[in-house]
Order: sequence, then structure tokens, then C-alpha cells
Amino acid sequence: MASASEKSDNFTPNNLGIKYREEEVERFMVECMMTQGVSRDRATTLAQVLVAADVRGHYSHGLHRLGHYINDVKNNLCDAGTTPTIVKESVSTALVDGNNGLGPVVGKFAMDLAIRKAQTTGIGWVCAKGSNHYGIAGWYTMRAAKQGLVGVSFTNTHPVVVPTRGKQGALGTNPISVAAPAEGDDSFVLDMSTSVVAYGKVEVAHTKNEAIPEGWAVDKHGCMTTSSAECLDGGFIMPLGGPELHSGYKGFGLSMMVEIFCGIMSGSSYGPNLNSLLRKDQPADLSHCFVAVNPAFFAPGFEERLGDLMSHCRNMEPIDTNKPVLVAGDPERARTDQVKKDGGITYHINQVKEAWQLAEYLGVSPMQWI
Repeated sequence: MASASEKSDNFTPNNLGIKYREEEVERFMVECMMTQGVSRDRATTLAQVLVAADVRGHYSHGLHRLGHYINDVKNNLCDAGTTPTIVKESVSTALVDGNNGLGPVVGKFAMDLAIRKAQTTGIGWVCAKGSNHYGIAGWYTMRAAKQGLVGVSFTNTHPVVVPTRGKQGALGTNPISVAAPAEGDDSFVLDMSTSVVAYGKVEVAHTKNEAIPEGWAVDKHGCMTTSSAECLDGGFIMPLGGPELHSGYKGFGLSMMVEIFCGIMSGSSYGPNLNSLLRKDQPADLSHCFVAVNPAFFAPGFEERLGDLMSHCRNMEPIDTNKPVLVAGDPERARTDQVKKDGGITYHINQVKEAWQLAEYLGVSPMQWI
């Protein structure tokens, strides 16, 4: 959150959640970013990624992140006015320098480049360096899936995840996303961190004054903790799977795989060489990888066969009849449908208060709830 600590005397909602229309949330985000000199088109790109995260239920990557982006621009840790450039490329590959620009702007540029290459050659593989937090990985892969392609996206992050048998952070939460179109309006959308949980979810728990589940994190001494405050005070996140007994080394391996495609392949910072989240005086210097694959260059009937597989899994007899078998993307699809039914996004009261404080601090019109 930007340096706003005083609450408004005019803010009086007293229920546990406040609802806002998507376009109102986007308007607020755009205006907030523009106070820092960010152009409307760049601010809109960022806002679209953040709103999509909240609509899909990933509150750790939506409105919650707005203050972080503002602080990065305000403190000259991110150059919001720069444009990504292509350093080198072939017909199917490219290396992009984000020039320390906004992550969503860099990500959109690189993903669209991969899409164009895939439409022509069958595959586009683009690595981007010199970037910043780019939001949810799924926003980029769904962009490819909407054009009939299989989209893949990776990003490295700050070293907040302990490796198996370690007690200090070595790699990031390093998310993976794969999106593929199925017949009809269906799609497979995997969007996951290679850690037990995204770091932002611990931050959201802290905002709500909630404990975190056992197995999510360790404190600064390497001991398991259920305190979100202890995790954020020099603690670390566990790799996907948790301790070694529960195959945490698999999550650790996946995280390193992401790092190979991001920091290492792009020739940029990687793993423990990336800045700690506690360092607020240096650019993030994150790297991403975007892949687009055109199924038309392979066997026919891709969307039909994928749809068949997904339908088979969904129609399997569940253990609990109230909890049907789901495939990747179904929970987010259900959440999106609920937002449409409700007519807006519902935020926890503490998130709403933070947004109200930010509006006061920046001098923009606060979000108007429904």
C-alpha cells in the first residue's frame, strides 16, 4: 500500500464485504496509476490484469497489489513510461527487454509476440527480462487460448520459498500457467504457484487479521508457523507439497524448472540473486517466459478431444456428491459466473478500507459500491 495511514471519517460501511462493479474497480485503478504519471493505456493494461484476478477469485493478485505497483513507480523502482524492446529474435523465438517497465505491459507485449509467431510458424517462445510483477500468469495464457492456441506462461519471483531441507529462501513462488481451448466455449486453464501458496495470499490473510493453515509457511527461524505476521516478518513459504515427506521436493523442482525458462534463459537475475521482498531500494528485475503453440500444426480435432477428456473427468462419480470432480479452471469459471450474477466483485471490508485510504492519499475518487 502506498504511504497512506489515516482513515477517512467519511468511510462508514459496516458489513463484512462491499460489492463493486468491474468497470468501477478498473476506473479506480487506472486513475490511481495515472496520478503517478502512468499513461492511460499502460494503466488500463495493468488494471485489466488486476481486475481479472479479482473476478477469478485470486484476491492476492488484484486490488491488493495496486499499492505495490504505485509504490514501485513512485519510488522510481519501475519505469512506467518505457516500452519493451526486442533484443534478438528468430521466426519462432525472441528475447525481450522489458526495460524495467510495468510487468503487465511487458507481459502483454511478449505474449502477443509469441502468439503472432505461433500463428505463422506453429510455435512462439519468448523470454522477457528486466520486468516487474506481472499479475496472474493465467491472464496471458488465456489470451492465447482465446485465439485457438495453447498458451504457456512462467515467471520468476523474489526468493521467498525454502528449498527441501532448507530454512532460507532460495527460489520464488514461480507460477506456471497453461491454457488450452476446448470445444464450445470451454477451456483448460491451469494457473498455479510452485509453492504451497502464493505469497500474496499470506498478505491477504494478514490484512484480514487471519491465521494461515499449517504447512503454508515457516518463520524466520525455519519453524512451521500459522501466523501470517511471523511469515511476513522474515519467514518463508513452503514449496508445493510442503515437507520432504509429502514430496515438497517436487514443488522445489518445478520452481527451479520455471527459473530455467525465466532468469537463466533470459540472461537475467535468478533465484537467490533476485532482490528480497524486504529490499525496497532496487528494481525487481524479474523475468518471464511466454509460449504459444498452434494445435493446427499437429493432429486435427484438438479442441474436441480436450473437451472429451474434460467432460469425462467432470462426469466421474465423486466421493462427495456435493463436490463434483473439477478440472483446472473450473473454480475460477464458477467464481467468474458468480461475479456476473452478483453484478460485481465483493471485497473484504479491510481491503475496502485500504482502497479508501489510497484514494484519499492520491486524491482520486474512491470506488463507489453498488
